Amino acid sequence: MDRWQAMRIFVKVAETESFADTARQMFMSAPAVTRAVASLEDLIGARLFVRTTRSVKMTEAGARYFDDCRRILADIAEAEAAAGGSYATPTGTLYLTASVLFGQMYVLPIVTHYLDTYSTMKAKTLFVDRPVNIVDEGIDVAIRIGHLPDSGLTAIKVGTVRRVMCGSPKYFERYGVPQSPADLKDHRIAASTAAWASPEWRFADDQRVTVDPVLRCNTNEAAIHSAREGWGLTRVLHYQIGPALMAGELQIILSEYEEPPMPIHILHPEGRHAPAKVRTFVDMASASLRENRLLN
Repeated sequence: MDRWQAMRIFVKVAETESFADTARQMFMSAPAVTRAVASLEDLIGARLFVRTTRSVKMTEAGARYFDDCRRILADIAEAEAAAGGSYATPTGTLYLTASVLFGQMYVLPIVTHYLDTYSTMKAKTLFVDRPVNIVDEGIDVAIRIGHLPDSGLTAIKVGTVRRVMCGSPKYFERYGVPQSPADLKDHRIAASTAAWASPEWRFADDQRVTVDPVLRCNTNEAAIHSAREGWGLTRVLHYQIGPALMAGELQIILSEYEEPPMPIHILHPEGRHAPAKVRTFVDMASASLRENRLLN
């Protein structure tokens, strides 16, 4: 059997943890799957799986070989796609992720413009306020807010955001404007548990204030709405209140006490070998986000 095909079979067995499931998914007989794995084990001189009547688990050698096989097969697929032209023309479905509000407010308009520009493309969005492993979940592009850990992903900085305190003119007229973070203890606070679960809020110069919100909201939208209505103050990322700021419905306070801004990055895993669908979207999104004055 072709070695590359045997490697594909091995990878599928490792992913499904089943010889029978692999046979069904690859339209092969179970004995053929077994022979393919056995041929690889003979070739490298090590067992790849520990088999019992109930489970199939990789050995330590199998786990190392699995990572190498996936990389090699990805390189082959990349070379074939390049030869076939998919690296020149956007094709397929673009799968991207961002946080909920940022995705709805700033990413979605870019996505729809992208689909209008490349009529053969489709897109799928995952807007969630949780960490997403873009490799494990098959994401093509991610937009992330905050400082990034070291990784092998390509990261392009496209802007910054600030964490700000805000309230409505109606509230300030009735209750006054806090002059320092310490004054917040005397004001009504609506906090979004989705954005900042800790009761300790940090400000510039390592100032820390423990707040006891009267209202805790599980969404940013709810906390912002309460502030717009004049009920209390809230703390959010400034892009989330961009329209309300421009309409005069909210005002930022304590700006001199803000922490340094956080970066916005576009991430993707393919590096310089990214297919056309990724490259064209990243180029479009980078230009659009950098031109947005609310994000810089």
